[in-house]
Amino acid sequence: MYRAVELTGMTHHNRLSQRPPALKPGDLLRVITPSGALREFEAFHKGVEIWRSQGYRVELQPHWDAREGYLAGKDSQRRQQLQQAWQDPECRGILCTRGGYGSARLLEDWTWSLETHPSPIHKWLIGFSDITGLLWSLYGSGICGVHGPVLTTLAAEPEWSLQRLFDCVEGRPLEPLSGVGWGGGTVRGILLPANLTVATHLLGTPVQPPLAGVILALEDVTEAPYRIDRMLTQWRMSGALKGVRGIALGRFSRCEPPKDIPSWTVKEVLRDRLSDLGIPIVSDLPFGHEGANAALPVGQPVELDADGGTLTWGEEMFQAVTKS
Repeated sequence: MYRAVELTGMTHHNRLSQRPPALKPGDLLRVITPSGALREFEAFHKGVEIWRSQGYRVELQPHWDAREGYLAGKDSQRRQQLQQAWQDPECRGILCTRGGYGSARLLEDWTWSLETHPSPIHKWLIGFSDITGLLWSLYGSGICGVHGPVLTTLAAEPEWSLQRLFDCVEGRPLEPLSGVGWGGGTVRGILLPANLTVATHLLGTPVQPPLAGVILALEDVTEAPYRIDRMLTQWRMSGALKGVRGIALGRFSRCEPPKDIPSWTVKEVLRDRLSDLGIPIVSDLPFGHEGANAALPVGQPVELDADGGTLTWGEEMFQAVTKS
């Protein structure tokens, strides 16, 4: 049985995001490094070649390999990369090299330029992990991005995941993803993917979009179970989970407890902190770090089946939202 499909009182922020035009071979894609300093150069070049092998023109922005401590250059350099790529009328997509840390620093005084002449600039932004900040900020402006592989992880993706990424940005339908359903029925909402740690640090900031009516898709890496507990407890106590319609959980990689210290497992923590929310939840979905990272379109309609354990896309299922 479906929960209520009508999402009343929604603002434009949590309606469907506008998809940029579908990419096609020959389009120009620009490479930026908005977060941590690039270290995985061999993997990076392999990722660039994968996009080029699909027929795309891939150009590197100035300072893409800069270094300033743990950051990929000064804030001004990284912000300039993003701004130039976003405002370039020929550019159709922005490829992020890696995550790490640093994207939030670019958003302190950032505004997406959405009106130009003769037409608005709408282009695909692709990345995950620390790129969560940019994806959430863009979603808050009503534009769809892709929570998916960065250039340094792209070559490690299985063939089906690569094809899914290209399907996502080239306008083809996406296959459902399968995981482990926790029970609780089926719900429809707007998908909002995120790295849990990055998203937690965006709560209460202007970058945090309204969360009512969304289905959260969460993943993380190298966080001890007690830290996952601490973050989810913050979401609970802050009220951020009120109005969230469902949760899709991806991979929580290398989140084992410290040796010789009493601890729950990360799976036990997720059950403890989420199972009493009374909303559909599906875990073990194939996205996140250190494994297949299925592309997830941000701000698009999905159906989460917590009995069958599936996450499914399709605008036709969501007409009630667009009319509300």
